[in-house]
Amino acid sequence: MAIIKVKIISMIGQLRELDAVTAICGKSHLFHPDNAMNFYSNTESFLPLSEDNPYQAPLQQLSSSIKSIGQPLHLFSEEETEKKQLKPIQALHYAQAMSNRIAKLQAQHEKISKEVQRHEQDAKDAAHFVGLAVDLKKIRVCQFISIHFGSLPRAGYEQLKTYEDNPFVVFFPCTSDEKTVWGVYICPIDQCPEIDRIFSRLYFQPLALERFDGTPKEAVEQFKQEAEASRNELKKVDDEIQHLWKDEQERCNLIYSWLTIKNTYFGIRKYAFQYNGFFILSGWIPQEAENSFTSKLDQCSSVEYNLDDASNELVHSPPVKLHNRRPFKAFEYFTEMYGLPNYSEIDPTPLLACIFVTLFGIMFGDVGHGICAFLLGLWMWKKKNMPLGHILMPCGISSCIFGSVFGSVFGFEHLLDPLYYALGFSEKPISVMEGSTTTNILIVAVSIGVVLLIVAMFLNIFSSLRQRHYERALFGQNGVAGLIFYISIVFGFILQLLGTPVMTPLYVTLLIVLPLLVMFFREVLGGLMEHKPDWKPKKWGEFIVQNFFELFEFLLSYLSNTVSFLRVGAFVLVHAGMMNMVFTLADMVGGVGYPIVLVIGNIFVMALEGLLVSIHVLRLNFYEMFSRFYDGDGRPFTPVEVRAPS
Repeated sequence: MAIIKVKIISMIGQLRELDAVTAICGKSHLFHPDNAMNFYSNTESFLPLSEDNPYQAPLQQLSSSIKSIGQPLHLFSEEETEKKQLKPIQALHYAQAMSNRIAKLQAQHEKISKEVQRHEQDAKDAAHFVGLAVDLKKIRVCQFISIHFGSLPRAGYEQLKTYEDNPFVVFFPCTSDEKTVWGVYICPIDQCPEIDRIFSRLYFQPLALERFDGTPKEAVEQFKQEAEASRNELKKVDDEIQHLWKDEQERCNLIYSWLTIKNTYFGIRKYAFQYNGFFILSGWIPQEAENSFTSKLDQCSSVEYNLDDASNELVHSPPVKLHNRRPFKAFEYFTEMYGLPNYSEIDPTPLLACIFVTLFGIMFGDVGHGICAFLLGLWMWKKKNMPLGHILMPCGISSCIFGSVFGSVFGFEHLLDPLYYALGFSEKPISVMEGSTTTNILIVAVSIGVVLLIVAMFLNIFSSLRQRHYERALFGQNGVAGLIFYISIVFGFILQLLGTPVMTPLYVTLLIVLPLLVMFFREVLGGLMEHKPDWKPKKWGEFIVQNFFELFEFLLSYLSNTVSFLRVGAFVLVHAGMMNMVFTLADMVGGVGYPIVLVIGNIFVMALEGLLVSIHVLRLNFYEMFSRFYDGDGRPFTPVEVRAPS
């Protein structure tokens, strides 16, 4: 259960050395900046550094320009970039010039692309009228008639029949498809307003043919030639862009890396404040890196610094970084999903890992399915580099172990019988399908829940004492009082069932009633213990009513959390029942279909049950376990690191 120890470091120095300090913080990859105002009591004279980041705009402009031409940018390491010893003025000038060159070429590319689209659309429009052997230029200069090219929807074309009595409503179709008819209507100049209104009601879509000269067929050829010429120009621009990138790629990546680094370092300045020509900067560093970090700061002549343990600054919520060894590290994913521990809490990851793997194995107990889960996890880890693979592998091993206890291999309940006989067993250790076993499985499941809840209460007592939350540690539902009550109820109930009458008046009074009273008055007792002046409730009536219902809720939670572990045994039975159903279906199909049904059924059961078991095991960890001892209100340790802007 490891949370890396951190320290708060406060640095003060002349403003001229702030850039050097931020560079040290950034290069270390160990500095988590924090608001310096939080760590000083008298901050009236502190002023924020109100300044624009000179690297942000050039960086965004350069990266956007390169992305616009579809090229990837490579981020060099800080060491590689520093070796080049770039001058800021030259780097910023290059970024501006390169962005402008690309923007100019992109503008040309966009302009020519629009020309290509326009030519292609013109050719497409003119193609609808290639059957007309008329000179379009001559038509446009007619003085007494108006000619309109365009299209009608099929429904509008059919409605033209209603205007047969009007001699001026004449439409000459040229081409058509299922939905549209393209053609021409002609009308006298003096009849144009009325005829145009009629065709407008028929949803006529006019086509502008002002650029068309000659016959439509000649116009189509003309536009195709113009489109081809524009495509050739577009290719020249594309080639110019490619040559530019080929020539400038390395230099461009270098400037991009330099700007990204400088932008990251400059971002640290927003956490700093100035005071009479000095800067003040605070943040967190790992305790183990203290010497290496401060040795770099010692190179800055005007900089002084002060270090303090994070345990003395708990009010500022020190950031948390988990550190677990390989068997448990992958399960940090689940801990982070619930919430990181605060700095004074214990890391529940190892406990979560052990419980998750064990319960998964019990609920998914099948040797064959466990092997498949292990192989899937191995593939996800090796081929896809997915953290989930590290979780699936131990879960698969656990399933194999418990599957061998249940004697199940892909649902075959007696495949391992020869192995049991060789080991001296008369039969497999646990036969899930036998009726007499069902009750025992459920009893064991509840027993597991009782043990885990007791462990959670012990952890709460330890964690609360560590954080000096004495009320929660001693008098709370998960403290000493709650633990005594829960153990007394459970073991008293068990002994009564076994015929040992322990529920005597003394037992009930001392181990059940007294802990309940302590939990009822936990706030009063906690206030007295911590010498709080306001330990007395302001209104005893409200206090009694509120705590009565809270005590009732505590009792319900003990019962519901314990009963919730019945799902562990239930899934053991469900797994066996589902596989029994698969075999029943396979027997019904028979013949060649028998193995096919078995394979498909096993895949279905593995996928469905694997998902459900994972969800329910997580639920048992989060709601039944974590809710009793774990707050999960920590914030992550996120040191400054140079990353490509998103």
